[in-house]
Amino acid sequence: IKANTSIKGQVTTAGWEGFRRAGHELVAPRDATVVAKFKAAGAIIVGHTNMPDLANSDTNRSSSFGRTGNAYDVRFSPGGSSGGTVTAVAANMAVLGNGTDTGNSIRMPAATSALVGVFPTRGLVSIAGIAPLDWLLDNTGPIARTATDAAIALAVMAGEDPLDPLTMGSPGSAQRAPYEPYLKADALKGKRFAVPAFVLAGNGIPFHGIPAGVPEAAADKLRAAANLPLRSETREMFTKAIEALRAAGAEVVVDDGVLPATFAKAASRVATYAYVADGTNRFLAAFGPSGYHSAADYLKVVGAPLFASSIGAEDGFRHLGGVRIDQRTLDTDPDAERGYRAPRRAMLTAYLEPLERLKLDGYVYPAIQMPPPDETMPQDGGVSGGPHSNTSWVNMIGVPAVVVPAGFYASGLPFGLEFSARPWTDGDLLAIAYAWEQATPPRKPPTLVEQGLLSVTPARTPR
Repeated sequence: IKANTSIKGQVTTAGWEGFRRAGHELVAPRDATVVAKFKAAGAIIVGHTNMPDLANSDTNRSSSFGRTGNAYDVRFSPGGSSGGTVTAVAANMAVLGNGTDTGNSIRMPAATSALVGVFPTRGLVSIAGIAPLDWLLDNTGPIARTATDAAIALAVMAGEDPLDPLTMGSPGSAQRAPYEPYLKADALKGKRFAVPAFVLAGNGIPFHGIPAGVPEAAADKLRAAANLPLRSETREMFTKAIEALRAAGAEVVVDDGVLPATFAKAASRVATYAYVADGTNRFLAAFGPSGYHSAADYLKVVGAPLFASSIGAEDGFRHLGGVRIDQRTLDTDPDAERGYRAPRRAMLTAYLEPLERLKLDGYVYPAIQMPPPDETMPQDGGVSGGPHSNTSWVNMIGVPAVVVPAGFYASGLPFGLEFSARPWTDGDLLAIAYAWEQATPPRKPPTLVEQGLLSVTPARTPR
């Protein structure tokens, strides 16, 4: 279980040393909904897995527990923020685990470690009891070695939960558990996929989006800074994956007009940063310890603020393009329609339009824009050198996605392929993952040979 997911009686560190302060530990009063479901299904909870502080990194180093290495070569990053879970599952420490995903954090780590990572339709699985990074983007789903294990786990995790309103009242057309009946070896035959042009072009979308008040000229600079070029070796691996899809009977459309740069530009206006503290306060109110139930309580009791990313206090996001972003409550904010809800609806419409027009079953693209980076350089808790993905747009509209193992780079490190589809077609997406698994060479497990294990000195955290 990822360290931001509540296990009754255990400290929900979310990786951050501030939730482990002596006398002020965030001891969970109850299980997160997904943990309760796992226990009810008979699962044995092995423990919590490491993660970067409050999930706020593309690699896996925390102020509580230090660094996690990639199971295939510990010198390299397993990705973040579910890097602890993927390393545990890849190394056979557990059959499966849960990840959380605010911008890529199930899918990108799964890709680094030759695993199946599932980002369910937002609302299929409850996120109640999970310490948020950005609750409007957060999701949780299974990470496993096979599509079958992932399907079994998702069936356990899915379902309505009054503690997470988005899980209540799913459409009648939603594909519900069990998911194993969807798993057919020939599911790729006749399927049609397209490649998002903006992903191949490296057009980035700033994390948390750009508020409506930021002038377009300033917004263009922020978009340019978020660009993520696709590495040549990753493009080569993706080309091989397309060939394998076609060999399995699928059609793949590569067209510069499918989700072009204009899609990324419009998506960047889905702004969520003004509401991160709202999500943190909601979590602490229901799953905080006896000593504090809000960010204000924590400051009063502990004498120090919560982690900056969890309360909207990061200068790099709080001031964008000359605009100050103050924290607000989503339900009462008069600007929420203009700055968040309307752009999100428009983005979902733009995502669905090519699916209907071209009669597609989904999109396919590299899960990461680069191979896992070598972390043998000094680590001081600073900004991650990657791996970086260009998939946070999935979180913005809450559509389902799955990552599957898709071969290995010349270095021996895994490459991951990602599919996304229409909302509430999670069973069909798992079928695609399963059929891919049957049509391609079997996953190769890591050898677990230590190759220069790095220091696990915890990252430095401002006090």
